[in-house]
Amino acid sequence: MTDTFHFLGEPLLQFGHGQTAEDPHDGLALFGPAEPRQAMPDHIVIGTAEGTGLWMEWSAALNAPAACIDPTRHRAWPPFPGFDVAFGVRWPNPLRSYFLDAQALSLASRKADRFDRAFAVTNLYMEILDRLSKLDARPSLVVCVVPDEVYENCRPNSSVAFAERSDTARTRVEVNFLKQAIGDRDSGQSRMFDEEDPKVAATLEQMDEFEEARGLSPDFRRQIKARMMEHELPVQIIRESTLRITPKVRNGEPGTNPLSDRLWNFGTAVYYKCGAKPWKTPWAREGVCYVGLAYRLTEDGRNACCAAQLFLDSGDGVVFVGDFGPWYSEERGEFHLPPDKAEALLRGTIETYREEDGRPLKEIFLHARSGIDAEEFRGFERACPPGVKLVAIRVRQDRGGFRLYRYDDNPNVVKRGQHPVQRGVFWQRSERHGLLFTNGFKPRIATYDGFEVPVPLAITLQHGDGDLVQIAQDVLGLTKLNYNACQLGEGQPITVKYSDRVGEILLANPGLSPEKWKHNFRYYA
Repeated sequence: MTDTFHFLGEPLLQFGHGQTAEDPHDGLALFGPAEPRQAMPDHIVIGTAEGTGLWMEWSAALNAPAACIDPTRHRAWPPFPGFDVAFGVRWPNPLRSYFLDAQALSLASRKADRFDRAFAVTNLYMEILDRLSKLDARPSLVVCVVPDEVYENCRPNSSVAFAERSDTARTRVEVNFLKQAIGDRDSGQSRMFDEEDPKVAATLEQMDEFEEARGLSPDFRRQIKARMMEHELPVQIIRESTLRITPKVRNGEPGTNPLSDRLWNFGTAVYYKCGAKPWKTPWAREGVCYVGLAYRLTEDGRNACCAAQLFLDSGDGVVFVGDFGPWYSEERGEFHLPPDKAEALLRGTIETYREEDGRPLKEIFLHARSGIDAEEFRGFERACPPGVKLVAIRVRQDRGGFRLYRYDDNPNVVKRGQHPVQRGVFWQRSERHGLLFTNGFKPRIATYDGFEVPVPLAITLQHGDGDLVQIAQDVLGLTKLNYNACQLGEGQPITVKYSDRVGEILLANPGLSPEKWKHNFRYYA
């Protein structure tokens, strides 16, 4: 079989009362969430005085309708009916608001070293958690309102202009000295560690801070989500500028992200992080799960850590983190595990799933960008319970390949074929390989909402047997299970998309103990 085209259609989602719809906006507005709640659990908010004030205004906006004043924009930006209408319950005011010193936060975000910046800013937010023991009720969610200065300065590749720095950068000699001293201490050499000497004590304190900061991500968002896991608290991070409801934002005027869209996305995210799913998949096949494989290189580029995320078709899932090792091949440009490590990773993932869920499995589909070689697959097979079918699929964007355009009858021949194909087209090139267009024209919004020619997903059945069209349908369905935004569908399935998210949060914070990592996906969203 070669070059067969299939139109898979837009997968349905299930909402309240067992009703279905293609678009989460429609389903929630008409039927409510798939998992209703009697009341929303408590949350706390942490931010500057200005930020927490903006949050109170935002909470009020969540409980009111919002829409673009231009009705022609409603198809692309559906009106928000109010949190109580969409989710069946009112959004509460925070259990407690905690204020951060704006000047201290600004100074921390302007440190010369990127690791020091993220570490110092995160510490200011984390210090608040010591007060939670005094509350009568334990919150289920922490909302961190972040000044835009912090957002701009505390990302991995951010830099602070010399004139704006709040401290002096360490010299290369000082950095090398601290690294050498830490190495000496870890190897048991105590020649310089007379703790009664004040200078030595100060050096030891510098070493501890230096080592701890570099064991954590230089990205504030990734670091605080990882560190909050120790307290079993999901985090919703939101910028102050996002909370500012200007007339242009409220009215949804061109050039702005409308308030209605912001409220839809935020409402969906916090509803999920508070422990309930806004929608499910009616196309679920019992006993089928999807495992996304994630890899991330250490900062020195010598080793990588692997992780697996197991998703059920309902959207439930668990995370299991494997070992560090030389899993990356520069020659092949891919990550691969030796058979014993592959077996340990999948076996640990299945055991974690059994502890969290426990329903029997029938089929496991492995999704990996790098693909899976024969030796690696045999290791995964050894981890499979008896009678469970294992299939390995490479799923990655095909940026260098073919593009498809929709046929039309434009009277001007030159202008024909300038529009992208509809989302859901599957171009099957062989029995084991095809191109799935997860981006493209969407009838629900009557347009294509992208900025470039749609890039398809290359889907290759590498090991095991399966119906490639059914596999493509599953992948398309998995593009609708990201609860962190209210969207018709995304370009990548959640198995692949969340492999990045897990890598960003867990694998980018090697200094955190694995005992503190959580398995539920709401900690990563």
